[in-house]
Amino acid sequence: MRKIIVQEFITLDGVMQAPGGPEEDTSSNFKFGGWTAPYFAEADEAAGDFMKRWMESTDILLGQKTFELFAEYWPKHADMWPGIIDVTKYVVSDTMSQSEVNKSGWKNSVLLKNVDDIKKLKDPEGSAIKVHGSGNLAQTLFKYDLVDELCLMTFPITLGTGKRLFGEGTIPAAFTMTDSLITSNGVIFANYKRAGKVKTGTVGA
Repeated sequence: MRKIIVQEFITLDGVMQAPGGPEEDTSSNFKFGGWTAPYFAEADEAAGDFMKRWMESTDILLGQKTFELFAEYWPKHADMWPGIIDVTKYVVSDTMSQSEVNKSGWKNSVLLKNVDDIKKLKDPEGSAIKVHGSGNLAQTLFKYDLVDELCLMTFPITLGTGKRLFGEGTIPAAFTMTDSLITSNGVIFANYKRAGKVKTGTVGA
């Protein structure tokens, strides 16, 4: 069965909105777009090596808004993400048609309509599928327990406002850390895999 990996930039207070630039997502009057940029400007070699691993090309799964942003940007900057043109890009939308997806001009893009389509995507054997951005889609994946792994890059800031990764769709779930790195400027890379249900107990008992 294929794994779905949710891979996100987040702040200490869980905000994931518009990490890449001021115009990326200004919904709800969000004014902090591009909050990761200063940290990438000061990134050390270890962070660069970790990012290369994170950006290894796999099939990707996106919500409609992120798909439209990516389809506009990445075909013009494919040298920055080797292999992104050739992998399959799945977009989940109940308002788009496959012909509209094709018109985006982004090669190998496939429309999924609902959760059942996502579940079918996981059924066969194959490579992992990564989710980037796509906050609303991430909430749906959490809700239906379809997230196999998390790759989180946590930045040492709080914003107090903005779309959060762990919102209403989040269910109780346990994860095991499989890899991590703390960079010289305080950014934490951490990979987690699903580890069953949440266990409780009494400390010291």
